[in-house]
Amino acid sequence: MPAARVIQLRELLSEKFPALRTRLDDAPPTAKYWPTGILHLDDPLGGGLPKGAFTEIISDQQTSGSATLLRAILHRVASEKQIVALVDGGDSLDVTQIDEAALVRLLWVRCRAGEEALKATDLLLRDSNLSLLMLDLINVPEAQLRRISPTTWYRFQRLVEETATVCVVLTPRPMISPAEARITIQSRFSLSALASPTDSLLQTLKVEISTARQSRDVAQQNFA
Repeated sequence: MPAARVIQLRELLSEKFPALRTRLDDAPPTAKYWPTGILHLDDPLGGGLPKGAFTEIISDQQTSGSATLLRAILHRVASEKQIVALVDGGDSLDVTQIDEAALVRLLWVRCRAGEEALKATDLLLRDSNLSLLMLDLINVPEAQLRRISPTTWYRFQRLVEETATVCVVLTPRPMISPAEARITIQSRFSLSALASPTDSLLQTLKVEISTARQSRDVAQQNFA
């Protein structure tokens, strides 16, 4: 990716968020996780979303609550006076459901196709100043998702592991082989339930969580 485009991105961030810290917290550099504030996510993950790695959030239903979780993460970032970049692969973000305090700290990249979203993500991953990057592929057509080579994620992984960026990808099915953490949303809400306050929905959100760390531990135990 041309260096000039990275410079343009940094200039855009500087103009939109002048004098703003870009790190998610003031924790020591050795901190490996960013807490979402949602205990039934943070505890199984070992403290929160891993830094310098991918977290895959899988939701195969429109009424699973994935949009609620995305909003909760955006609001958490805003409460810490940080910024987040969201690459919206299906141009489906409903900004009317997001508080203004979160919107002013959101770099929203609206895309019309999966390929366009991947190009934007590639560019953003090359700027180590970003603290949190989210890529939403849930509403991207399946035909476009099938064209994404698995090697893309390994290439992206090499970029993100050189940084402390928290990288979250929302997908309709498991896609990110090198993901350090995987959160599968199993909830099924009615349309009326989705109108409930965010905190209430999060408390009833059903998820299955697995981490690469857990898999490595099991493998070591089996080897021993």
